[in-house]
Amino acid sequence: TARRTSGRSVDIKTIRKSVDVCTVPEEKSTAALSLCNTLFPGINFQPRDGLLAISLSNLNPQNHLGMALGNMSRMDKGESWYQFENTTPKIGRFLEDLDRERLAIADALGVRVKTIYDHFSLSFHVPITDSISDMCQEIYNSGNDVYGPNTSESRYITEDCPFGLTLTTVLGRLVNRPAVLHESGLMICNSMYGRDFVAENDLLKALDLDGMTLEELKVAARTGRLRSRQLSSPAV
Repeated sequence: TARRTSGRSVDIKTIRKSVDVCTVPEEKSTAALSLCNTLFPGINFQPRDGLLAISLSNLNPQNHLGMALGNMSRMDKGESWYQFENTTPKIGRFLEDLDRERLAIADALGVRVKTIYDHFSLSFHVPITDSISDMCQEIYNSGNDVYGPNTSESRYITEDCPFGLTLTTVLGRLVNRPAVLHESGLMICNSMYGRDFVAENDLLKALDLDGMTLEELKVAARTGRLRSRQLSSPAV
């Protein structure tokens, strides 16, 4: 986790102990994992079961939603604020409930993902407790906090809403695990910004998920084959 401080300077706070990876197609995973270990020794690369697991392993959209909604006036006014210090108990509880929705979807899909507690512990090197707010205060106290966005035109909303939260809500509907808080957050952001963030996701439109069965989607996420089409070359 880091923030750019000037043109060529970056303030690196922590380096994650564990990184989730997958390849498309999945038979390339052994070679890709070997390459990752060679390039980045000391990092624990965790193979995951296809793009569905990788997509649901990305906690940034849900976490950024909670932090941004709880601090939108600070973002709008261009204030400087620490995002973990300001993850208060009520914001922390919101993050925990968002995480429960994501985990329910992953469970229904049969894929293994980290909890928000695992994520914060592995990313920011703090012990796991039963309170995300308490863990965030420990991150702040350890000196590893980072500044939150000082503009409302932040990727926390303009990228994570269309391309992160939207996918989670779609997957939730597919497996009959509605992500009610994710969907509500999207609607609130639509209202705040006067935009339709769901409609801005051109990738899901191209995939045409409405015309696929759940099993077809699972196969596509592991093989890169989308019915009669084939997705792009192997990637990590």
